[in-house]
Amino acid sequence: MTAERPFLVGGEWRSSPSLNPVRFPYDGQVIARVCQAADSDIEDAIGSAVEGFEETRRMPSHQRSAILHRLIQQMDRRADDFVETLILEGGKTRGVAKAEFGRAKETIRASAEEAKRIGGEIIPMDWTPAGEQRMGFVRRLPLGPVAGIAPFNYPLNLACHKLGPAVAAGNSFILKPASATPLSALLLAEALLEAGYPPPALSVIVCRGSQAERLVSDPRVAFMSFTGSSPVGWHLKSVAGRKRVGLELGGNAAAIVHEDANLDYAVARIVLGGFTNAGQNCVSVQRVFLHRPIYHEALSKLIERTAALKVGDPREEDADVGPMIGEQAAQTAAAWVREAVAAGARIALGGRTVGALFHPTILTDTKPDMSVECQEIFAPVVTVSVYDGFDEAIRRANDTDFGLQSGVFTQNVNRVMKAFEALEVGGLIVNDVSTFRLDHMPYGGVRGSGMGREGPRYAIEEMTEMKLMVLNLAGGCP
Repeated sequence: MTAERPFLVGGEWRSSPSLNPVRFPYDGQVIARVCQAADSDIEDAIGSAVEGFEETRRMPSHQRSAILHRLIQQMDRRADDFVETLILEGGKTRGVAKAEFGRAKETIRASAEEAKRIGGEIIPMDWTPAGEQRMGFVRRLPLGPVAGIAPFNYPLNLACHKLGPAVAAGNSFILKPASATPLSALLLAEALLEAGYPPPALSVIVCRGSQAERLVSDPRVAFMSFTGSSPVGWHLKSVAGRKRVGLELGGNAAAIVHEDANLDYAVARIVLGGFTNAGQNCVSVQRVFLHRPIYHEALSKLIERTAALKVGDPREEDADVGPMIGEQAAQTAAAWVREAVAAGARIALGGRTVGALFHPTILTDTKPDMSVECQEIFAPVVTVSVYDGFDEAIRRANDTDFGLQSGVFTQNVNRVMKAFEALEVGGLIVNDVSTFRLDHMPYGGVRGSGMGREGPRYAIEEMTEMKLMVLNLAGGCP
């Protein structure tokens, strides 16, 4: 896999002398070298997207839907390549890689279905005398070139969450994948071209993050969809100009477990939600709040179940937790843990790093102002705190700038409704963890966690423009 990989500009594969090594996070081995785009390539990609939009905007919905269905077929033909690529470029365990590939296809399938559901509305105008003999019609039309910037943690499915709705809506598309994980994006582009998407309408630009600002600031790009860190997302919004922006940013999600919860189930889900993909998930469980009557029992169960996870080479079938994206990421997380311990926190389990491997870690006695609580650690680290009253748990969960998703475990409907109203998040998951996501549901955050919603139906709304026509019946034929 060490051959040089070109990038894509308007359906044309291009090479360059500037190469970016892609490394297997587990051992640092170079698995590929990907050509890097120059500023002139980005300019060409934007120009081609403008040209390609003239074709995609005229495509009937059945054709857009058919292209996406054929994309699924092409992905299935490359299934082994996709899974192996996700393991090698991102360090995913085999189970997580297979799950991401399956979800990516579901995202495309939902987009294919929604391509035929982009409807409109008839608005009666005769609410006032001035509206008599008039009728209003509303329809949604494609915006124009869409730029999608995808992260490293789920490089295939999150790219599909941008590409699928863009194609379904009739827009042209430019994808900028993360520098650490560009290979799955290039495979996806190959599959989409084979599926019949107009070549001028598709580009995959592998470049430095600073170069991506050209995509974001260019007024010819109609919509920018970004998934990644909060500081970068809000900066890109500041340079985006008048274009629409969708931001799916960070989080430090809470799980509240009350005394009436199904405790064994809650513990199992928290372990899965906190340590899957080495905790590199924007809705990963980071903060756990346990009701005092069950605190010691629940903490003991959490430690026991987490200690049973197998940490190691993600290529092994039984690996539960693989490496983080790189050794530097693991060292940064370890530094945050050391900082918390120095301020009074206790390591109940884990805290050990070996290269890019960060062993699942449970911290107790943390405080709201510690980085491990108030910031997004993006690592396999969970803090566990005790609370006395449900209102206190909600206040603690809200004591952050983030607001993506939260989980609440309780059998009491009144507490559920109180949490639904009071928790400042984009989504509440009841009797499950924040990590739960189906790809057709509306997904996004509030406050520092972003703006707009993903999920094909909801992303299509972001990527289309509502247009009104008023028909004056009285002004027609005499």
